[in-house]
Amino acid sequence: MVSNTSCGMILFAALLCGQNAPDSPENLNRLWKGEFASARPLRTIRVVDWNIDRGKRLTSVAAELERENPDLCLLQEVDLFAARSGNRNISEELARRLKLNYVFAPEFQELSQGTSERPSYQGQAILTRLPIRSVRVLRFREQSGFWKPRSYLPHWSILQRRLGGRLAMAVELEFAGGMLVVYNAHLESRSFGRIQSLQLDEILADARRYPASTPIVLAGDLNTKYNAAAFAEKLRKTGWRSVFGNRLPRTHLFVCSLDWVLVHGPLEIAQAKVVRGVGASDHFPIFAALSSSASQSTSGL
Repeated sequence: MVSNTSCGMILFAALLCGQNAPDSPENLNRLWKGEFASARPLRTIRVVDWNIDRGKRLTSVAAELERENPDLCLLQEVDLFAARSGNRNISEELARRLKLNYVFAPEFQELSQGTSERPSYQGQAILTRLPIRSVRVLRFREQSGFWKPRSYLPHWSILQRRLGGRLAMAVELEFAGGMLVVYNAHLESRSFGRIQSLQLDEILADARRYPASTPIVLAGDLNTKYNAAAFAEKLRKTGWRSVFGNRLPRTHLFVCSLDWVLVHGPLEIAQAKVVRGVGASDHFPIFAALSSSASQSTSGL
């Protein structure tokens, strides 16, 4: 006769065995790309930064982006082949609809959302009509261990067990006769600001590889829910400017200022706004118009 305890252990083991096997590390380092536009250099660009909450409400996300007709989209929490968002390639579907080129970098393999034949990922995407020179991925050295799979935890959706880690995409684009560098970042949501601050330091250190004359955009979900003012002061002291100046507008349904668009170098901010009430995500999109203020073209490195 099998005891209740033994039955429970057998059931728990069956649940664990039924979950997706961890994906191979090289697939977490893969970039997904697509070309759906005739890329062209511009001197003024419309930029959107948006955490789209996995793209679960894709029709609403696409409709809002179409209304604004951006030249550069910096998106976070973008699903790839996840059950919760219809097993779609969210980046590619948006790029096709907006007639933009795209590149997607996976942060995490979502262990509860895919299958053994087709694993699922969540990450960042850049969609643009600017010519793409190069793409790099900065997978942060400082990471939270909160998301890692545990032998005693099933890979249920509510537990969000994952492989991988937070990252920033670093993309070099053709712009205004030279180069525009763009960082698309998603900083850690856990910790009380310590990990977020260290991850931001990694981005700022990487950006110092470029000459001061290089126009740079840093945007994303920086998860500044604990100390947005301190983050703003650190950025200001290192020469970064928010598209909202000294204001810290609310960009999340509940948690105030999480999302940012910042510039460094010869860039002019012509317009910036947060669009609330879209209903497509728990984050609100930021739209900004940027133009080159360089007196002569920057050829880059």
